[in-house]
Amino acid sequence: MDSGIVQAFYGQGRGKTSAAVGQALREAGDGQHITVIQFLKGKAADEFRVLARLEPDVQFFRFDQSDSSYCDLSLQEKEEEKQNIRNAFNFAKKVIETGESDVIILDELLGLADLGIIQTGDIAELLRLPGDYKRLYITGNTLADELVPYIDVICEITLKKDNT
Repeated sequence: MDSGIVQAFYGQGRGKTSAAVGQALREAGDGQHITVIQFLKGKAADEFRVLARLEPDVQFFRFDQSDSSYCDLSLQEKEEEKQNIRNAFNFAKKVIETGESDVIILDELLGLADLGIIQTGDIAELLRLPGDYKRLYITGNTLADELVPYIDVICEITLKKDNT
């Protein structure tokens, strides 16, 4: 089977991850196997801890060793965390190539290029990988023009108002 649909949720607004997870949960309801790989948020982020209840149909992976978000780390801690992030990126490639999942979410994948951890060209290469998946969701704040040709659906999430 050819690779499925690639969809990006990006922008400065909130809810990109929630949108991707919501779409994936629809697929899980249809019996699809879901893999979520989260980058940059730290291992203490528990926004989707509830997904653990859905195993084995939904598998959730974080490779971060720090409890804190990558952006909150010191320079030395960031250097140490980069290898964990690269390992997660390589794991994502294997998940795509092996066809282990019907639906894949690569949360904050686009942020890896923003922060210079992974090059945009490497992300483009990942998006071009042949894989036996139905949907691949990616999220982040910025979508590089170089990636647009490899994405089938692009949703920009903007913040109109925040009184909190």
